Amino acid sequence: MKFFDEARIEVIAGDGGNGAATFRREKFIPKGGPSGGDGGRGGSVYAVADRNLNTLIDYRYTRSFRAERGENGGSRDCYGKGGGDITLRFPVGTVIRDLDSDELIADLDEDGKTVLIARGGRGGLGNIHFKSSINRAPRKKTMGQEGERRNLHLELKVLADVGLLGMPNAGKSTFIRSVSAAKPKVADYPFTTLAPNLGVVRTTENRSFVIADIPGLIEGAAEGAGLGHQFLRHLQRTHVLLHLVDLAPFDPEADPVADAKAIVEELRKYDEALYSKPRWLALNKLDLIPAEERQARIDAFLADYGPVERNFEISALKGEGTRELIFAIQDFLDAERARIDAERAARQAEEAARLAAAEAARAAADELYEDEALADDDDLPEGEHDTDTDDGPGREH
Repeated sequence: MKFFDEARIEVIAGDGGNGAATFRREKFIPKGGPSGGDGGRGGSVYAVADRNLNTLIDYRYTRSFRAERGENGGSRDCYGKGGGDITLRFPVGTVIRDLDSDELIADLDEDGKTVLIARGGRGGLGNIHFKSSINRAPRKKTMGQEGERRNLHLELKVLADVGLLGMPNAGKSTFIRSVSAAKPKVADYPFTTLAPNLGVVRTTENRSFVIADIPGLIEGAAEGAGLGHQFLRHLQRTHVLLHLVDLAPFDPEADPVADAKAIVEELRKYDEALYSKPRWLALNKLDLIPAEERQARIDAFLADYGPVERNFEISALKGEGTRELIFAIQDFLDAERARIDAERAARQAEEAARLAAAEAARAAADELYEDEALADDDDLPEGEHDTDTDDGPGREH
């Protein structure tokens, strides 16, 4: 299955059904009065996070989704049936934005999370709502409201604790194969990784973390070189970045220091927040360097590269140094767990407040709609109201 992490779709909620203006007509009841029911509410569109999905391919070719319209109201106080809702399923980590206003609509960061993304229109009012002491045979009704229509931008950001950075062929896929059960493709040519890979690293029975491997970056990615920046979004939710550096490049002209600095610069160009995340160096492929030269090569690299937060020397292929590295990552994540949980709680509280405000605005609009419809009838000048006469609509013929 191809990996798609971005899509654009249109969602159209159902229109509300129209209210009815009818009168009760039964034998021996010559003036039965109004009996027109309300129209049904249009169907709404919901988004739900599903952990069984890992790509947006379902929305690559099907671009428009429409909910059912509400039925019109009927006679004899019959209300129209509401339109059926539709539920769209997305991978966990999908961010949904309004394409026109760039408003954040939903961040589906938990399995099963459900968010209303387009609300169906309210049904129109039947004439039973407009009966009064001076308007006993109202012919007025209202039309159903239109359902919300939105153009949406879908963006998938995988959920992982650790993100891998590095040039193509730096050994990222080999590393994730070494420390987890993930089996990404490994080959001796650049860009073997064409989509993000996730691996669960289990350090003890009750301690683990998720690591994300993305396609390699090269200098000029901001201008579209290589695969560009399109996969860096998948590192935005991580808590620490692990920058793998190939200390034994196949090309003798390659400069590991310059390549490592180029990766950091591309990171800065893409997103300052991502650039500011904790970033550790993992000097890889030590098995390809003679034992007597390793320390000198490491010292020379660190001297030229400059200060780093933490650095490790590993051989992903042989598994040398990887155990110490993953335990250091686990300890870091455990120490930061309180902060991570607090940030997540704050983000969820902010989203809950935003969704509650949107729902309150919709409810207020519904209430205003009904109040204005009833007020328009009350404001008619005396004599312009419908009256119940012997020839009126309530008479039995």
